[in-house]
Amino acid sequence: MTKPNSQRSKPTISIIGAGRLGTALAIALSSKGYPIRAVAARRPSHARNAISLSRLPSTTLALGADQLEQLPPSDLILITTPDDVIAGIAETFAKLGRSPRQRSIFLHTSGALSSAVLAPLAKRGFHTGSLHPLVSVSDPRAGAEALRGAFYCVEGDSVAVRSAKGIVRDLDGNAFTIKPESKALYHASAVMASPHVVALFDLASEMLMSCGLQAKEAQQVLTPLVQSTVNNLKQTSPEKALTGTFARGDVATVKRHLKALSPKQLAEALKIYKLLGLHSLQLAAQRGLDPKLAIQIKNALKK
Repeated sequence: MTKPNSQRSKPTISIIGAGRLGTALAIALSSKGYPIRAVAARRPSHARNAISLSRLPSTTLALGADQLEQLPPSDLILITTPDDVIAGIAETFAKLGRSPRQRSIFLHTSGALSSAVLAPLAKRGFHTGSLHPLVSVSDPRAGAEALRGAFYCVEGDSVAVRSAKGIVRDLDGNAFTIKPESKALYHASAVMASPHVVALFDLASEMLMSCGLQAKEAQQVLTPLVQSTVNNLKQTSPEKALTGTFARGDVATVKRHLKALSPKQLAEALKIYKLLGLHSLQLAAQRGLDPKLAIQIKNALKK
């Protein structure tokens, strides 16, 4: 990967949205020499907290959501708010009467929305795009570390995409582009691979708690198992990374699982076990599972 010229001047940035991602980006980008001119949040106090946590200069402005007209001239505006308010921000900024020369590029960080949500700004002559980091950010400081070397989905007009890719390069990341109309499906994939895995982990923990373990103990027991699975996925394809009952075609074991999951309080776990079991069978078939065993397991899951 080509490294950026460390001597090139970095664009000035203002960030609208002081949540975990916005703050993580402020930390990561300021560490790479990007001047952060302002942070805006629902309340000025939230913006001040983000500025303090990011250790930005005292000259960085802290603004509220109703003070967007006070944003200083910046080369790039990052909108890191929840998805539902991005369109409103675009409308508000478009009505401020600012010249595109003063605010040249807008990038939002939504995974599910394309740059089309910034259409009011594009109509005014601003460059618009989206920059979505494919990482889980639960804490700003840890998130700032995760942003380095991450994969980023970028799309928008050519100028906005070029600017977004410059940020990705500076964070030692990797950029890829998809069609704007595919953003929702792309984001659903990300949800399946991360938040839904957390939900599945919680369900597995509840199952262990039904065996008598405490919640913290269940988490400690299962975490290394999940990590080993992730390590396998780093090295090979999903069908080859699949291990355990379905990979081996253990019909009797599947039936034991289904019986153990039959109590009413485990109804949700049973439903999910069956659904994911059917997909595991498909993966097992790709790696050569005996079709007769696959049929027996499939029949058991569909009862």
